[in-house]
Amino acid sequence: MPKTKYIFVTGGVTSSLGKGIIAASLAKLLQSSGFSVTIQKLDPYINVDPGTLNPYEHGECFVTDDGAETDLDLGHYERFLNMPTSQANNVTTGRIYQTVINKERRGDYLGKTVQIIPHITNEIKRRIKILGETGDFDIVITEIGGTVGDIESLPYVESVRQLQWELGEHNAIVIHLTLVPYLAAAKELKTKPTQHSVKELMQSGVSPDILVCRTEHHINEGIRRKLALFCNVEKEAIIESIDASTIYDVPNLMRKEGLDKVVLKKLNLKAKEEPTLIAWNKFLEHYKNPKGTINIGLVGKYVELQDAYKSILEAINHAGAQNEIKVNVHSIHSEELNKENVTEKFKGLSGIIVAPGFGDRGIEGKIEAVKFARENNIPFLGICLGMQMAVIEFARNILNLENANSTEMNLSTSHPVIDLMEDQKMVTDKGGTMRLGAWECKLKKNTKAYKAYGTTLINERHRHRYEYNNEYSEQLTNAGLIATGVNPKTDLVEIIELPNHPWFVGVQYHPEYKSTVLNPHPLFVDFIKASIENK
Repeated sequence: MPKTKYIFVTGGVTSSLGKGIIAASLAKLLQSSGFSVTIQKLDPYINVDPGTLNPYEHGECFVTDDGAETDLDLGHYERFLNMPTSQANNVTTGRIYQTVINKERRGDYLGKTVQIIPHITNEIKRRIKILGETGDFDIVITEIGGTVGDIESLPYVESVRQLQWELGEHNAIVIHLTLVPYLAAAKELKTKPTQHSVKELMQSGVSPDILVCRTEHHINEGIRRKLALFCNVEKEAIIESIDASTIYDVPNLMRKEGLDKVVLKKLNLKAKEEPTLIAWNKFLEHYKNPKGTINIGLVGKYVELQDAYKSILEAINHAGAQNEIKVNVHSIHSEELNKENVTEKFKGLSGIIVAPGFGDRGIEGKIEAVKFARENNIPFLGICLGMQMAVIEFARNILNLENANSTEMNLSTSHPVIDLMEDQKMVTDKGGTMRLGAWECKLKKNTKAYKAYGTTLINERHRHRYEYNNEYSEQLTNAGLIATGVNPKTDLVEIIELPNHPWFVGVQYHPEYKSTVLNPHPLFVDFIKASIENK
């Protein structure tokens, strides 16, 4: 019998029901019951990874320690489980087909006709089992992206069907997340969309073991009985997932519904301990009962879509709870910022974050935001491109290098204070070619960064091509913009600070990727603390 148990999470009726949050909440409960758990996301799109996708298309691109550019759901997994994910935790159709085609070109299939079944499904199954075969996990939860019935999802559903048969009873189960809509005119919840969704799944040879029903109103016993009867699911395995005020409520709601107990029963497992979620609920208590409120400005160029900055917004939530303060985030579009309106736009803000991004659109607005924070002593955190904009603003307005810029924005700038890394200059492919994943950074003592981290050596995740240009280091430092964090191996500047400012820090890396519920990121915690003091 396989040591590792597998749970597959599928979705029906509509997208955006929250499969990732349900998977992460279940994983949290199982982890709290004494099991080692990880979560994997299977994405049906043909992109090899989300690295080349516009944030408007797919939200933020999350980055793991080992340099994988992944779906934003992996951020939820890490924030809930408080443990890192890896390359193996996100699989796309593009990567599956790329692997199979490369094998075909090498002749690995010995002249066979390469087909969806068995070659594509075998590769999907191999990817699903990679995490289980490490021996590190008791349970692997696999979330299948998209909606049952989508053409692109069919190979994944077929792979699940085969794996259930291969692994045997009690070793693999399917949780189907579906919608039970409320018709206001009829004043009732309707089960028909769920029935059709389950029927669609069963036509592919897969029967759900558990139904999780997203709903705006509580489902009663009659609805549970009806769903059980028409969907071939035990009544105790009909789980209500009612709309919650915060995603962090969902583990408690799922525990109340008994999702973890039903799962363990179907996997023939016994909980090693009762899931108490003590630390989790302490965070929730602080999050829901703040002692005050502050307003923070988030300056970016994708602010119309909240998911574009998902990890930053969650890191702010974690840091707010740690400081027992409610943080109201005001999204400010950098394209709409200029000298004339910057004072009005930032009125009443206690702190300013300038977000990451690519390309020259909205850059001048970000530079105006940095200038306003610097000149008005407002706590400032610049992330990736935000840090680069801080360097450019300082070079232009303090060093009087009038045309200072990044070569990303202006290839012929006379003062490239931000420049393309030497090892990037010959790179033409856009996918997976940036400086990615975890890199070390050595901090100077008696700096804001050192005070926040409490150590001189840190490890943070990166996703960028352009860097602080060390040729301008002496000029910038002498004028007061100090490099307080440097990569010990490459000598690349990772952190800049203004020592004579209440709190002004720019980082080349993405601290938001490592913030979790139980371990809020120290930079965000310190930034929020400084913003409270500034209020």
